[in-house]
Amino acid sequence: MKKQHAFAGYLLIGIGLYFLLSKLKLPIITDFYSWPTLLIIIGLAFLIHSYKTKDYQHLLGGTIILGLGIHFHGINHYSFWIDHWGVYPLIIGIAFIVRFLKTKEGFLPGLILIVLSLIVIFSVNLPPYLNWIYQILEFVEQFWPIVLIILGVYYLKKKK
Repeated sequence: MKKQHAFAGYLLIGIGLYFLLSKLKLPIITDFYSWPTLLIIIGLAFLIHSYKTKDYQHLLGGTIILGLGIHFHGINHYSFWIDHWGVYPLIIGIAFIVRFLKTKEGFLPGLILIVLSLIVIFSVNLPPYLNWIYQILEFVEQFWPIVLIILGVYYLKKKK
């Protein structure tokens, strides 16, 4: 199979299986007849394509799409699932680490995003001597789009 058609092939197989299984109405997988499953399929298609063709440029995007699909599925179907904005930087941090494992790029941003998101997610009940973290989190929650813009400009201007 040629590299240029491999992604389309994986994607068509995944979507075809999705619709075939939805037509069969198997009770064991009825929770997966939803739009987050399509995100999971697209993310898996990117990841499978990247690993099979040894073209790792889609690992970051594939992992993010897969993570978002899993997260949205979890929110819709599991009461224990964490519905907090800190999950999104966690997904992106994991995607950086997945990409790092093959390309050796992005370890530090991935690690920083994972640590910060875990602090944010679990900072709901901090002891009184760590109350200063709440002030920092309020500031971050208000101005986080500026951080994204700065990171985007940095990556556009960064020379390899």
